[in-house]
Amino acid sequence: MSTVMQKIKDIEDEMARTQKNKATAHHLGLLKAKLAKLRRELLEPSSKGGGGAGDGFDVTKSGDARVGLVGFPSVGKSTLLNKLTGTFSEVASYEFTTLTCIPGVITYRGAKIQLLDLPGIIEGAKDGKGRGRQVISTARTCNCILIVLDAIKPITHKRLIEKELEGFGIRLNKEPPNLTFRKKDKGGINFTSTVTNTLLDLETVKAICSEYRIHNADITLRYDATADDLIDVIEGSRIYMPCIYVVNKIDQITLEELEILDKLPHYCPVSAHLEWNLDGLLDKIWEYLNLTRIYTKPKGMNPDYEDPVILSSRRRTVEDFCNRIHKDMLKQFKYALVWGSSAKHKPQRVGKEHVLEDEDVVQIIKKV
Repeated sequence: MSTVMQKIKDIEDEMARTQKNKATAHHLGLLKAKLAKLRRELLEPSSKGGGGAGDGFDVTKSGDARVGLVGFPSVGKSTLLNKLTGTFSEVASYEFTTLTCIPGVITYRGAKIQLLDLPGIIEGAKDGKGRGRQVISTARTCNCILIVLDAIKPITHKRLIEKELEGFGIRLNKEPPNLTFRKKDKGGINFTSTVTNTLLDLETVKAICSEYRIHNADITLRYDATADDLIDVIEGSRIYMPCIYVVNKIDQITLEELEILDKLPHYCPVSAHLEWNLDGLLDKIWEYLNLTRIYTKPKGMNPDYEDPVILSSRRRTVEDFCNRIHKDMLKQFKYALVWGSSAKHKPQRVGKEHVLEDEDVVQIIKKV
């Protein structure tokens, strides 16, 4: 472990010494690929049997979505969890109070959202320091991350936490790289781009592929991609998730300072202790989770508006709806009647491939 960490440090030091220009792009790309492989090697043991995630970290996923609270010690994560969910999580003014992962559930707009108070992240978590590996492993299972920042020193902490999460393969508020990577049996490295590419050249691409022992592949770029983007696609284990920066303790700063913080993207100011703007935070969580509520309508009865079926915005066909209710429902499926914004007329008779919209009403008609 220490040898791997030393290698990581040596590469990071070399990258810091290397000037960034066209002449060094190939060398830096190679170093980045080596670094990504070493970090994966360092972090893999925590996910294998025997090395377990530690007490309190193996939290069963429940509800319709999972949101993780990540932040440095004593920024108010536990207080925020208590106020939002009513779950008891020990609160104290000294650091490292929460040593296990404490779950709570928020019921909001008909959805059950699991909220995890993860132990305080420390600098160097991605390199295996402290209990950072377990914290970030659990963070990878979330649908949205809340990075809780202290209003007095938000920018410094924001950058450090982002670096830790990035090092563990979590990409915040980013879309997966729009490039195609396909291995093949022969023909060498074929590198094409549909746009003018200023950040990657064939030599750098070949060097990165060679580090992964890939000598035959087709790579097509559809935008001005970086070496990091290519490495992410080759690694294939990156998680892309929305993130909200929750700036806590705003009661301790001036209005002028608050206005400066207000310019941060993906930002939500709160005071957990005084319960300021918690409704605004819940609205933002709902927006970033991008969930779809579907109401059921039994034959001859009114729709059930109390208990919606919650679907992901990426998986919201009638087939997804049926699978969410019961795995055997599709076997009896004949067609569905849909009322709502996805229907051209009310009701519309649709098949299982029909894409549903938020707050649609669905009635399943079964085969006789």
